[in-house]
Amino acid sequence: MSTEHVLDRRPAGHARARIRESASKVPEVTVYFWIVKVLTTGMGETASDLLARVLGPIPAVGLGGVAFVAALVLQFAVRRYVAWIYWTAIVMVSVFGTMAADVLHVGLGVPYTVSTPLFLVALAAVFALWYATERTLSIHTVRTRRRECFYWAAVLATFALGTAAGDLTASIGLRYLGSVVLFAVAICVPAVAHRGGVLGAVAAFWTAYVITRPLGASLADWMAVPTGRGGLGWGLGPVTLSWTVAIVAFVAFLAVSRPGSRAAL
Repeated sequence: MSTEHVLDRRPAGHARARIRESASKVPEVTVYFWIVKVLTTGMGETASDLLARVLGPIPAVGLGGVAFVAALVLQFAVRRYVAWIYWTAIVMVSVFGTMAADVLHVGLGVPYTVSTPLFLVALAAVFALWYATERTLSIHTVRTRRRECFYWAAVLATFALGTAAGDLTASIGLRYLGSVVLFAVAICVPAVAHRGGVLGAVAAFWTAYVITRPLGASLADWMAVPTGRGGLGWGLGPVTLSWTVAIVAFVAFLAVSRPGSRAAL
């Protein structure tokens, strides 16, 4: 899904629009954006499960929370988009967002049929407050501290929602491979709808953004879980490591070649 299909089209050569875009702390949405986004969702899913297994649920949540806060502090501290800082924050949101969804289900016994709509309401509330305050949900405008706060609140809510939705579909009979197919088809819908003029650019972007979470998580789970549970049986450790290596490679490529990078403020 390319930028022109999921984001607002801006007049070419419009100097003021270029200034606004360069000030945004969110990367340009290219094919690389979607690839890394899906990779972070899968890595966050298996890393969260691996940490809970090795450290125990409570220490894992504590460690994930500290790393999550540290990554966001670093992201807010810089004055421009920096590839490795931004994607580190996304990875930690993925890990902690997974833990948040899992704590509700495993720790508190909240069924996915309840947590999924609960996170959907939370995301809708973030969007409603964001739009009521800023009159826009476009990521092109993430150039102030307040809009950046709204952006990251929305990102965290999408990860929690996507985690719960992916686990819900896997638990009602689709299992992990069936969930992969379902969400792979679903993510095409906003692109087609936007291309056909049915769905606006911003709505198409955020719809696709939500779907990437259960898509990547379901794919990583399918690779990691034992064959008896419908997976490939590769294990949490190897899957987490391989997806981490892929993320590092893509982010290094983005940092060097700078496709979709932003100029400094």
